[in-house]
Amino acid sequence: MAASSPQAHGTTKHDSILEVLAFPEEKADQQIPNEDSDCVGCMLCSLNLDLSQGKEEILKHIQIEHKLIIADVNLICNFREYIEYWKKRFAQEPLKEFCSTIRKEDSVTGQKRKYFLLSDALEEDKQIREYLQRKRLQVILEAQQKERIDTSFSRSCLFCSHYFEGNRAALIDHMAFDHHFSIGKPDDLVFTKEFLDIIEEVLNSLKCLFCERTFKDRPTLKEHMRKKSHKRLNPKNRLYDRFYVINYLELGRNWQVAQSEREKDSRNNSDEENDEWQDWEEDETGASAVCLFCSMSSPTVNKLKTHMTKQHNFDLDQMKEGLNFYHQVKLVNYIRRRIHQTSCISCDQQCDDIHSLLDHMTTTKHIKQLPNKTEWDQPQYFFPTYENDNLLCALDEDDDDDKIGDESSTPIIAEDAPDAKDSILLTDEAVLQDLQNT
Repeated sequence: MAASSPQAHGTTKHDSILEVLAFPEEKADQQIPNEDSDCVGCMLCSLNLDLSQGKEEILKHIQIEHKLIIADVNLICNFREYIEYWKKRFAQEPLKEFCSTIRKEDSVTGQKRKYFLLSDALEEDKQIREYLQRKRLQVILEAQQKERIDTSFSRSCLFCSHYFEGNRAALIDHMAFDHHFSIGKPDDLVFTKEFLDIIEEVLNSLKCLFCERTFKDRPTLKEHMRKKSHKRLNPKNRLYDRFYVINYLELGRNWQVAQSEREKDSRNNSDEENDEWQDWEEDETGASAVCLFCSMSSPTVNKLKTHMTKQHNFDLDQMKEGLNFYHQVKLVNYIRRRIHQTSCISCDQQCDDIHSLLDHMTTTKHIKQLPNKTEWDQPQYFFPTYENDNLLCALDEDDDDDKIGDESSTPIIAEDAPDAKDSILLTDEAVLQDLQNT
């Protein structure tokens, strides 16, 4: 749903409040389930321990008192249910039937002691871990599906006064396209309301989202994030991991593992190819450039060009043909301004939102029809529509302009050689006579 102003929902001076107002309460399914809440009994004795403060207390207890170590605790999805399962099993059979033994140095005495090790090397332990992972994944996917079809979402933008109602995707796309702040595709997220609450809390505390430094006021923070290209989340902050579905899909495999595997495959593929200039890939660690027509962004310009060609049938290289660098800048800024105003770049038709605009330009093929040069070749389009538009940095003049001997280039005409008689350099009559006779 298109954005609306918060003032549109306000009262006029003739209105009066007849009843007590209250903000809408968050739905229960928007909260991340707390799997480590309440008390749980030790799997080998009657002691009850509180898991709400973490797993360290019970892990320390079973290691010191019962000489038991649980391997890869961080890969156990629901630790409380895992403990309760093994409590029942240890009551049926002795510990040595399930655990292998290892020798480990005691942290207090420094002596080697024998410990029992419970790990997924045991098939039963592996099955209970996989069962808990599938159970959690089902909860996550159900919550994600509810958010995808939910039309009761309402929230203000984190960076401007626009207010959004309807589906969460409208706000996420707005922040990515208009503010160049992307938290990912809507279908890749879960528990979005809590996610946005945390981001808003960080911004309200005057902390940078990327480097997490604290600033004295909001304008200083805004300027820092703009200049340093820090308008993005810190990938090393594990607090954000729980809001991405990819971190729940496979046991022990999060987004960092997936990215590492993609980079490894990329390196292997590049080793097999010839070391030629056309295989050179741009550095993907820099600031991203955003598509002219949607919120898709990429640090690699070639990927962005491919996206615009396939998704929007718009060839950026073809658009640049015959234009010098300054004309390219003007045209890109013109298109940015038109798209921001949800107005067709060719026929000036005004649309209600970006999706309607793209449908119109695709259907009429206006996306490939550039306007008359007089429309965009104006001084005002020397200035970028978006102050951090990195696509402008990728605009270069064609390589053909640098070629020597091009037919279209201006011919170079040599000056006439000066007559030796008129040269002031030859003042010696004898030398001049010798030169004329040769």
